Amino acid sequence: MDGFTYQKWGGAQRCKRCDWLVNNSGDVYTVDADTFSRTYRSSGPGTYVKATPVWAEVAEAGGAIPTKEGVTHYSPGDYIVYNQFHGGDGYAVEREEFERMYEPVD
Repeated sequence: MDGFTYQKWGGAQRCKRCDWLVNNSGDVYTVDADTFSRTYRSSGPGTYVKATPVWAEVAEAGGAIPTKEGVTHYSPGDYIVYNQFHGGDGYAVEREEFERMYEPVD
């Protein structure tokens, strides 16, 4: 089997061979293998933290963003997040989750 499809964030998500299965405080999802290796670092046996900056903006209206795994729908007030400064490798995160997981940098 080369992967599977599952429903999350209002759309179909694709998990490819070698992608990472992430359990983020009970929220389980997949992360593209290349993105994971580029943005996460080991913090102990079997645990990882996101170690690279992200660029984010608050969504003024609802919408959807294409991701490496599929499509993520978002509501006004949620964050649209990018792993790359120029807006590449994007995804959306609910406001409460974003503010729990990320902190601003100067």
